[in-house]
Amino acid sequence: MQPAISIVTISYNKGPYLEECLRSVLDQDCPGVQYIVVDAGSTDGSREKIGRYRDRIDTVIEERDDGPADGLNKGFAAARADIYGYLNADDRYVPGALRYVVEYFEAHSQVDVLCGAIRIIDDESRISPRKRTSDRFNLADYAAGICTIGQQATFFRRSIFERAGRFNTANRIAWDGELLVDMALAGARFEAVRKVLGDFRVYGGSITGSQTYRERLAQYHGDLRRKLQHHRVRLHSASEEKVKRVLYKLDPLRHLNYFLVS
Repeated sequence: MQPAISIVTISYNKGPYLEECLRSVLDQDCPGVQYIVVDAGSTDGSREKIGRYRDRIDTVIEERDDGPADGLNKGFAAARADIYGYLNADDRYVPGALRYVVEYFEAHSQVDVLCGAIRIIDDESRISPRKRTSDRFNLADYAAGICTIGQQATFFRRSIFERAGRFNTANRIAWDGELLVDMALAGARFEAVRKVLGDFRVYGGSITGSQTYRERLAQYHGDLRRKLQHHRVRLHSASEEKVKRVLYKLDPLRHLNYFLVS
């Protein structure tokens, strides 16, 4: 039978957090979950942890890859559902998330991409009181850095993923964000909900916690602007961006939503 939803996890030396990630998928109350785990050659005991759950994981791919985007493409090449999601090995889903996602897509046939809310957790899984809601995706706002999307709470239809051309394997800093851009350019219909679906772990060893992340991200945004200009997307001017960033940062309703999401 075709599964209801396919989830891919890419794993590479995230052993301290991997089991929590695996259990957050395997213990969901949603029937028809196809789980695919891709390990690119971990040497920290991660493969042994994956092995303990191998009888519950549908597909395990253990081979070298050309970075995270390539690993994700390999995982989704084995996916059979019409709804996709992916979870990094140091993050996790909240209980009930996948059932909510499947039922949402069944009830909203016009939606291609669903973006939920996330919680922030640290290396000891302590939860921050401030949650994060996803904004409605907008190409100009995203290029300006004022459109926040929680990857751990983002799900999409297989049709739009294939139409967008899958993940860009050359992107080593924001392959998830570029996929959203490519799906938007392919005509995706986005929807954001104030429902917590995933936990995003922020700590010193994560990409977003590293010292070089901001510099690499700035370079990515420069490349992104050129890509969008090539596609004739109207971007905000420098003065517009400056004003919009201030308004976005100080928006009281956005900050209030961080405490009110369910």
